[in-house]
Amino acid sequence: MSERIGGLHTALSEWFAVEARDLPWRAPGRTPWGVLVSEVMLQQTPVARVLPVWREWMQRWPHPAELAGVPAGEAVRAWGRLGYPRRALRLHAAATVIAEKHGGLVPDTEEGLLALPGVGSYTAAAVAAFAFGRRTTVVDTNIRRVHARLVGGEALPAPSLTAAEQRRATDLLPDDRALSVTWNAATMELGAVVCTARSPRCGDCPVSGDCAWLAAGKPAPTHTPRGQAWHGTDRQVRGAIMAVLRVSAHPVPRELFEASPSGARGWPSIRGSVGAAPAERRPFTEGTAVAVDEALTQFHALGTSPAQLERSLAGLLADGLAVEADGHLRLP
Repeated sequence: MSERIGGLHTALSEWFAVEARDLPWRAPGRTPWGVLVSEVMLQQTPVARVLPVWREWMQRWPHPAELAGVPAGEAVRAWGRLGYPRRALRLHAAATVIAEKHGGLVPDTEEGLLALPGVGSYTAAAVAAFAFGRRTTVVDTNIRRVHARLVGGEALPAPSLTAAEQRRATDLLPDDRALSVTWNAATMELGAVVCTARSPRCGDCPVSGDCAWLAAGKPAPTHTPRGQAWHGTDRQVRGAIMAVLRVSAHPVPRELFEASPSGARGWPSIRGSVGAAPAERRPFTEGTAVAVDEALTQFHALGTSPAQLERSLAGLLADGLAVEADGHLRLP
């Protein structure tokens, strides 16, 4: 190990000991299950949005067996608006395997974690490191950016992880197991709060004196990251449909998505129909009807075309995020 790399390990570890955010999945009482849930939730989702949902999940399902014991749709419902709700299905599937094949205990090796449904190389390495203290090479977007600047002298890493980046990350990993865990966490933290993509705070960086990118005069990136579009996309429509299904305790008639407030048929109002039938035959309570009506209002405000609606519904059904029976849609 070179003297320079050893200095980076020391500087970042000392910085992390003082500056690390107080996050519940880092707390001394954290569980491997809590770490796994956090890592899945944090994929492409900011910490501020994850925190309340993670806390609700851990209060409701503190162990994998408890999540495995409810329908997958409950996981999707509790996922709320974190986005990419297939992650909820994957967590439910992983919890089921953990409960049935691992005695309710999260596997403690990368190999065991990789065998779980929906767990990829990053998540397996991160859980092995942060839940079990394993010496593993953890490489997420923040770590890639820190490595690219600190060692590679580049403004941003390549659009996709390369074999060279993976080798560099492995070469930078401390030999000491405990220090390797801290290094992974500290590098990730530095990328999240200091060495950010758009506005890096180089004056607050504990390793700025060793940064190859700074030494090179902060050369501009060779490519421009392209964010995913949202407004007007099938993803937005799918999200609006899921918002309706999440707030409804009962299957929702498909025609409520197809009807438009300005259409010839008018817009069937759940709220207005609550009192039209005897209580024992009402599919919606007053509170549920209000919530579903509001979610439907937001859906129809998108002005979704029939073709886009059909495409979006087909995608949700194919992904297992929704189920259709007798002209009604519900969570799985």
